[in-house]
Amino acid sequence: MGRGYTIFDTALGRCGITWSDAGITGVQLPEAREIETRRRLFRQFPEAREQRPCSNTELAIEGISAMLRGRDVDFSDVVLDLSGVLPFNQRVYERIRAIPRGETRSADDLAIELHVAGALNSIAQALTRNTFVLIVPCHRVRELGNGHDKPSPNSGVISKRRLLSLEGARPLAGLTLFDALLAVDRARAS
Repeated sequence: MGRGYTIFDTALGRCGITWSDAGITGVQLPEAREIETRRRLFRQFPEAREQRPCSNTELAIEGISAMLRGRDVDFSDVVLDLSGVLPFNQRVYERIRAIPRGETRSADDLAIELHVAGALNSIAQALTRNTFVLIVPCHRVRELGNGHDKPSPNSGVISKRRLLSLEGARPLAGLTLFDALLAVDRARAS
């Protein structure tokens, strides 16, 4: 089959998805115009050809479409092609996939959970290289606050805040300091 791609409709616009025989290779959220979505896909996956999606890709498309309508989605059955992904990034993505819908973690939290204190730069790089947007929900990782948190190249025109609001999350950035500390204390207590 080789590498394929398709463009599909969602509630927030036309998304793109690419795949190989091994699994999903990338997701592109909608740009302002469909041609821009296609351009981004072609830049990252120039060998992909427009094809009819396989069953794994259909499963991913259904999940992405449902998620962008605000539905709770489980992507655990969607197979990713991680063949070109660094082992450390694979660990980061696995951990991010375990963050529940509507919750967030800081990059510091991820470093602690991965037992790699001081690896914030490496985590930030993994986030910016995430081609599996929504399936690996990097929007659930809060800003680093030091300039290292760059948007994914596949995030399109949809903001991290918008994705979190679709999940029913109340981002900590919108809270007072007291509310933020209280939310952290409650999370640790449960």
